[in-house]
Amino acid sequence: MSEEKILTLHPQGKKGVNILKRRYDVIKEYILQTVKEYTEISYSKLDDMANRDLSKTFDGKVSWYIVSVKLDLEARGIIERIPKTSPHKIRLKE
Repeated sequence: MSEEKILTLHPQGKKGVNILKRRYDVIKEYILQTVKEYTEISYSKLDDMANRDLSKTFDGKVSWYIVSVKLDLEARGIIERIPKTSPHKIRLKE
């Protein structure tokens, strides 16, 4: 039996990627918890923290999943990039 997959969305309407839903859920939960905790966080800090916290238990390339799921959450209007931040920061969308 094949595992359930999810097709991610992209904020600029580009083609998303098909990823395993169980991996998507782990990364989504991690991103949302971390953004809630910090209110706003730079993408690079989020990526560093995810690699530190998840790489021992996660069965995939953490950084690749972080970027794919982050873009999906932006496209779904759950998080947003904060305009004019460098390096770019993200926060939960109001």
